[in-house]
Amino acid sequence: MSEMNQLSSMTRRDLLKRSGMGMGMLGLSSMLAAPNSAEAAARNPLAPKPPHFAPKAKRIIHLFMNGGPSHVDTFDPKPMLQKYAGRELPSVNLKTERKTGAAFGSPFKFKKYGECGTEVSEIVSHTAKHVDDIAVIRSMHADVPNHEPSLLLMNCGESRLVRPSLGSWTTYGLGTENQNLPGFVAMCPGGYPITETQNWQAAFLPGVYQGAYINTQHKDIEKLISNIRNPALTRADQRRQLDALAHLNDIHRQQRGKDASLDARIQSFELAYRMQREAAEAFDVSREPQHVLDAYGPGVQARQILIARRLVERGVRFVQVWHGAGQPWDAHDDIKENHTRLAGQCDRAIGALLTDLKRMGLLEDTLVLWGGEFGRTPTVELPQAGANQGKVNGRDHNHWGFSVWMAGGGVRGGQTYGATDEFGFKAIENPVHVHDLHATIMHLLGFDHKRLTYRYAGRDYRLTDLAGNVIHDLIA
Repeated sequence: MSEMNQLSSMTRRDLLKRSGMGMGMLGLSSMLAAPNSAEAAARNPLAPKPPHFAPKAKRIIHLFMNGGPSHVDTFDPKPMLQKYAGRELPSVNLKTERKTGAAFGSPFKFKKYGECGTEVSEIVSHTAKHVDDIAVIRSMHADVPNHEPSLLLMNCGESRLVRPSLGSWTTYGLGTENQNLPGFVAMCPGGYPITETQNWQAAFLPGVYQGAYINTQHKDIEKLISNIRNPALTRADQRRQLDALAHLNDIHRQQRGKDASLDARIQSFELAYRMQREAAEAFDVSREPQHVLDAYGPGVQARQILIARRLVERGVRFVQVWHGAGQPWDAHDDIKENHTRLAGQCDRAIGALLTDLKRMGLLEDTLVLWGGEFGRTPTVELPQAGANQGKVNGRDHNHWGFSVWMAGGGVRGGQTYGATDEFGFKAIENPVHVHDLHATIMHLLGFDHKRLTYRYAGRDYRLTDLAGNVIHDLIA
């Protein structure tokens, strides 16, 4: 009779789970052997976990220049553009998203910096002071010249389908060092960028690995982090509530089995409680000495870059710093004014960040990554409906060749890797696809990118899909 009652009370979900137990047992041995097993993750999914081998980098700061900064105006000087300025480029098959015209020489001066002599634009002179610690990749390439798919490719390794972000894979693989702060923080002032939260999504990974979005246009901690304080309950009362809720959730878990969404919700409740004390302190840059504030400079970009340093200093695993919710670097017009203004908002702070990390002994195991979703054309964009304002002083999107740079975290600095053609249109020497960049980042974090996988819908997924090669020349 008791068995009949038990069967009659079973939900359809329970029935399917029980009838599918035999198939599930087939994969049990591999799950138990995996270093990041579901059972271990259930206990505390954000607890620090060992990678596949000794890592060179333990944390990442990703400085994302949203919209596509021009490589030929920042880190990839092309004197031939000056020579052919105003003329059609010879023997270059330009496949561009929109119609472009003559060669457009950079309005900025380049000069050599550091002992390595890397040539860098005048608009990023503060960053340039650290070129001996920086590896500039001048041969990046992506798949298409459109913002949405290129943003997702750079952030998630896939331009169309829903996939976990780089920050989510990092926290899934390594956990985090501070259980009182999110393991993955995405800071973007003024709202979401294009494709919104997909840029820091956990996708099919457990929700606990999703990036925590912070709107850094706000200074007040109450606005910066919503509901950071409970005005009605003391911490002791909140603790009693959480303990009671945890007891009910535990009963639910025992009856229903593992539920990733439930586990993520439990973790979010606990993290929100713990954050009330530590987050307010971590995001409050006014606690910094005045000389530090002066070094980073004024403005929201400077403030969030300083916050990034404070977060990794406190054990946050992955911090992404977005330059604007729109596409501020998307200079179809007025590239001189656009790039001068935008570089001025963050270059000083980036230089201060690298100085601080080095002074604090954090640069050696903190990987700093700078770049956007693609670059820009070496030719001027011609006026056309919907693309620009009828001016002839901007550049179109260019996914065929662009630059990013990395510093710290085991990177061999003081070098440029790869090259675009003499006009800066296409990567021709040691081309590096986004999958190769991701594979290299995973290697610096101590992972074989082919082995850091997650089983979903009958397939083992990874950040690099079915591609990607580690660029060993970039590693110290």
